[in-house]
Amino acid sequence: MDISAVIPAFGGFAWTIFFFVVALSVIVAIHEYGHYIVGRWSGIQADVFSIGFGPVIWSRMDKRGTRWQIAALPFGGYVKFAGDANAASGKDVDAMEDAAADPAALRRTMHGAPLWARAATVSAGPVFNFALSIIVFAAVIFFTGVPRDPLTVGEIKPLPAGAYELREGDIVREIEGQAVPSINSEDYAAFVETIPEKPQLEYLVDRDGDVMTVTGPYLFPPLVTRVVPRSAGLAAGFEAGDVITSINGAPVFRFGQLPEVIENADGASVQLTVWRAGAEMQIELSPKLVDEPDGQGGFEKKWRIGLGGGQAFEMGREAPAPLQALSGGYERMIGVITGSINGLGHLITGAISSCNLSGPIGIAQVAGTTASHGLSDFIWFIAVLSTAVGLLNLFPIPALDGGHLVFYAYEAVTGKPPSDGALRVLMAVGLTLVLSLMLFALGNDIFCP
Repeated sequence: MDISAVIPAFGGFAWTIFFFVVALSVIVAIHEYGHYIVGRWSGIQADVFSIGFGPVIWSRMDKRGTRWQIAALPFGGYVKFAGDANAASGKDVDAMEDAAADPAALRRTMHGAPLWARAATVSAGPVFNFALSIIVFAAVIFFTGVPRDPLTVGEIKPLPAGAYELREGDIVREIEGQAVPSINSEDYAAFVETIPEKPQLEYLVDRDGDVMTVTGPYLFPPLVTRVVPRSAGLAAGFEAGDVITSINGAPVFRFGQLPEVIENADGASVQLTVWRAGAEMQIELSPKLVDEPDGQGGFEKKWRIGLGGGQAFEMGREAPAPLQALSGGYERMIGVITGSINGLGHLITGAISSCNLSGPIGIAQVAGTTASHGLSDFIWFIAVLSTAVGLLNLFPIPALDGGHLVFYAYEAVTGKPPSDGALRVLMAVGLTLVLSLMLFALGNDIFCP
């Protein structure tokens, strides 16, 4: 299914909000279901399972006494367990006093259950988010496949130079007389760096059992394969498949020429000649200064236009083994976590701009952009956002899951929970911090360039 086909019917703002709500609702539903199901397994009664806040627009009561509902404001959700005063799981003192006379009823409340049951129930939300991410990443990897080894030519991208002798299905043995190593080896990246820089290359290929030399394009032409959300390139109207043929009047034939020219422009606008589906057009844009990972755990400021490149042809692909796909999904989930923690640390120390923190508007824009690129990109975005939500909820801030786990750790060490008065104060502080962070991120969406 091509989501981009239905987008025009919504209009820019409407479909951005639509896909943002879809992504957030899926992530929230999985997170809250983790709390609900582990709480149920642990013997804790769930009174309400809600997707959204505010006025209820649909609800039903199940046989276990849980009211399932959808509320009018679809920007979050919650599970209210027995004994909870609110969605943040604050203690309902009156309800707990009423339950105290009945040990069985007390055991079914969130605040009267054993410590292990409460900790497991609270931990389950982020754990389910991480599990969703792994499964989604793995599913995308499995269904899109992994590159076939040895290097095999898949779909050849349209280029302005016209037809080449290279064909889909060719197995590439050599490029410009150099043997192509296994694409899964560390030698492949080094091999790519040694390919002669010229518009046309000679490929030694195996085609249906016949070995022959054919002409083909430079492996990494100035072909746009990805447009970064909220970037100068997206604002200028770039699309995947565009080919940049010149910058400020100077011809280019490889994607690697772009960053150097953009960096040297030092923020000044650049004029690009773009080939799109057989026609040429002129696009002028101004680079943005962004904080970019330096590959050594830090960041450096670079002028960028937000375009990603790729090979002149897709690599032939094959389905991986299920365990290989799961392993790949786990590695990508860990990559999102480590990248987020690394970025947050640099943001706190001031090493990178606070504008790197996006709020709901920025996230909605990314949701809409990824949806316009296709179903697999949108699903991938959901997996990334699910990891981020799981990680955020583990922060040791009262009112978040991580804050509750800190309270439980205190109880495990001291043998008693914090006092009700202390909990009320800490929860108020936590809610203030969370709301302040949300307002700060929203301000970034509005005021950051």
